[in-house]
Amino acid sequence: MIFPFLIGTFIGAVSGYIGGRFDSFCMRVIDVILAFPFLVLMLAIMAILGPGLKSFYIAMALVGWVSYARLIRSQILVLKESDFALAAKSLGFGHGRILFRHLLPNAMFGSIVFSMSDAVLVLLNGAAVSYLGLGVQPPTAEWGTMVAEGQAFITTAWWICTFPGLAIVTLAMGFSLLADGVAQVLGDRS
Repeated sequence: MIFPFLIGTFIGAVSGYIGGRFDSFCMRVIDVILAFPFLVLMLAIMAILGPGLKSFYIAMALVGWVSYARLIRSQILVLKESDFALAAKSLGFGHGRILFRHLLPNAMFGSIVFSMSDAVLVLLNGAAVSYLGLGVQPPTAEWGTMVAEGQAFITTAWWICTFPGLAIVTLAMGFSLLADGVAQVLGDRS
């Protein structure tokens, strides 16, 4: 979740601040990536790289950054026309300082909240690719793999796949509640 957050934040901030052809190019790349279903594109990348945790991280970074880029870009487009950004520009501050010290800290709240919700997506995608055999490989324990292996014994030993499935649901619910809490705290602060 950290790599898509950092990549998407950087690309979205620079794209929104610079604008013009660079912004149009970045948005077309994002549109192409969004044209494919998230999990299908991730599975395709993992099939090329081979199964394992490293390819899962790479696939998540290559596909997951687009949402952050769109969020940050939209915030930067609004904030760069605000009074404090125009004041910083009139004081002669450089573009890097205006973008990274003035605009980006004010644009981060939505992305931070989204990253907490995105943790649920990362968890479910990790379990899904492991269930399909492309994620974490045995003997390393992973909940998606446990569900897949226990599926054959569902009638005789139901707990083999039920408890890992419940663990996935419980952790996903925890991240959702954490995202709601972070949204309330950041919403109260701004």
